[in-house]
Amino acid sequence: MEPLPAEQDLPADTRTAPCAELLEGRDVPLGRHTVVRRTLPNKTRRTVGAWCFLDHFGPEDVTAGPGMRVPPHPHIGLQTVSWLFDGEIQHRDSLGSDVLIRPGQLNIMTSGHGIAHSEDSPAGKPPLLHGLQLWVALPEEARHQPPRFEHLADLPVAEIPGVRMTVAVGSLGGATSPAGVHSELVGAELAVATRTPAEIEMDPAFEHAVVLTHGSARVEGVDVTAGSLLYLGAGRASLRVEGDGRLFLLGGVPFEEDLVMWWNFVARTHEEIVAARDEWEAARSGLGSTPARFGTVPGGQEPLPAPALPTTRLLPRPRSRG
Repeated sequence: MEPLPAEQDLPADTRTAPCAELLEGRDVPLGRHTVVRRTLPNKTRRTVGAWCFLDHFGPEDVTAGPGMRVPPHPHIGLQTVSWLFDGEIQHRDSLGSDVLIRPGQLNIMTSGHGIAHSEDSPAGKPPLLHGLQLWVALPEEARHQPPRFEHLADLPVAEIPGVRMTVAVGSLGGATSPAGVHSELVGAELAVATRTPAEIEMDPAFEHAVVLTHGSARVEGVDVTAGSLLYLGAGRASLRVEGDGRLFLLGGVPFEEDLVMWWNFVARTHEEIVAARDEWEAARSGLGSTPARFGTVPGGQEPLPAPALPTTRLLPRPRSRG
């Protein structure tokens, strides 16, 4: 992943009421073999609740290529949330986890003070690869804890006429995921099949957004397009959806802590980013004199080098343009 873009001077956050703001994503190369559509962080919206990052990859025909190849790389200060629609990905991390994730299953990795992992399409992979990679920023009280990994093969499902909701994290429609999180938030796949608007009950304390992953859909009267994020604001007691497609809903209580995001790190200060980068590079180069903060990922792959830091000081990311 390339370093995130330099910050701009943005007005104070104004996420206080419902809205329907369609935000375009951008294509980003991920390694040598994969291009993703990044819709969060966006130029005008940096977070949705504690969700601070959203990549949509595929659908891609991987029969003639290697598929996903992301070498070992580090994380601090976040949770990774991996969600597949098609294909398989082998997750390996420095805790010793070695897990194959399939569609409808959840991988959630809590970096805490530091972890490393790799993600690869396995041998004998299915022909299509399609999914989402999301990050959740950890609040201050959780971001220095030891790392943790969870694989959940069975997730709760709620249904209303025309909408089937698979709850990855948090609660929706009376169903609650067992995934361990550290903020009030929700993440769920919505399979929509209705020509008349269906009403999904929402938590009005949350701000929400949706991304379209299949087919077509209208949300609150707005045609959601592939490759974009529809930001819905806060204060909604329900959400109107219709169409024939699949959406991923994300939301949570607005995250009020300042974030410094760079490469694969979520921190609070420039100095924290520099320290994490230095420790990763020292461990990767075999120069560390103390036990490595990030550990070793099994599998024998060469770890990913960190990019050069920008020449200017990294500053907290404004949460919105307003």
